[in-house]
Amino acid sequence: MPFLGQDWRSPGQSWVKTEEGWKNYSSDDKNSNDSDVSYCKPEEERFQENVLLAYDMAVKKRRKDFMNNNTKIPYFHKEKWIYVHKGSTKERHGYCTLGEAFNRLDFCSAIKDSRRFNYVVRLLELIAKSQLPSLSGVAQKNYMNILERVVQKVLDDQQNVRPIKELLQTLYVSLCGLVQDMGKSVLVGNINCWVHRMENILQWQQQLDNIQINRPVSKGMTLTDLPASLQLNIMEHLSDGRDLVSLGQVTPDLGQLTEDRLLWKRLCQYHFTDRQIRKRLMVSDKGQLEWKKMYFKLCRCYPVREQYSETLQFCTHCHILFWKDTNHPCTANNTESCCKPVSPQGFINLFKF
Repeated sequence: MPFLGQDWRSPGQSWVKTEEGWKNYSSDDKNSNDSDVSYCKPEEERFQENVLLAYDMAVKKRRKDFMNNNTKIPYFHKEKWIYVHKGSTKERHGYCTLGEAFNRLDFCSAIKDSRRFNYVVRLLELIAKSQLPSLSGVAQKNYMNILERVVQKVLDDQQNVRPIKELLQTLYVSLCGLVQDMGKSVLVGNINCWVHRMENILQWQQQLDNIQINRPVSKGMTLTDLPASLQLNIMEHLSDGRDLVSLGQVTPDLGQLTEDRLLWKRLCQYHFTDRQIRKRLMVSDKGQLEWKKMYFKLCRCYPVREQYSETLQFCTHCHILFWKDTNHPCTANNTESCCKPVSPQGFINLFKF
């Protein structure tokens, strides 16, 4: 029920802030306490004090937001598995969300494993494209903390520079669109925090652009010392055409080997189906298929085949998501037949209700 009594903010009372706190000065106190400097000040001076007070509070708030944004304490569990439930039952209430899974699974340790690194990077990129608003505030903060560790690992190891650049660019473009819609329940948190995070992304991009790859000191045999047949055999295990182009820029001999038509043909057949290849045929003046040009044209039209050394596993019997090298509490007789690998896109699809 509404309070119908006298409003404590009614005219006749003046509230003045003192060292001991806010005090109420009534009309009787004006005559008895003429020595109060804060009350006897002119209206203009009191207005200036209120402006300065508001400014100090705004500065403290920005400082608090800055400190909260720079907190390095990860608010996530280090669990190896999580139960994925999509509805309420007698045993469990509620459902598992993408943010909860991202918080509880041990992605922080996964980026240290070279077998899982590309998997986690691809997952971060997919979240940056479309799923960032669906994360909770803690999950969004964990996302930025994990991303910072990924960038630091690349700067230290001087490897996987290109995919991290693409990840940062994708995230920055997404945030530019989301920050404009701030106030429409798009992102969780103060806009000052997100502006500061975007500044960090630009700083990371600059660090990656200025990175200097140190030439490894090795007295043994190198790739250029191997026979051409072995060099081609090694190139056949590269699944990204951009890596072949970069390898061909090292020496003229390697550049000549990377132009091998059979090498690009196998690369096209690995990533794309025969039907997709037939739709994008490119023939040279000599009547030969341009497999290298066809590969990059197919990449612009169709998604490439993803390949990871190790992925998350999903048990269809107990509905548990876990890393492959860890055990999960499964009651099935044959646990291997119930487990299937989960791609980064499949991980996100698990939490679409």
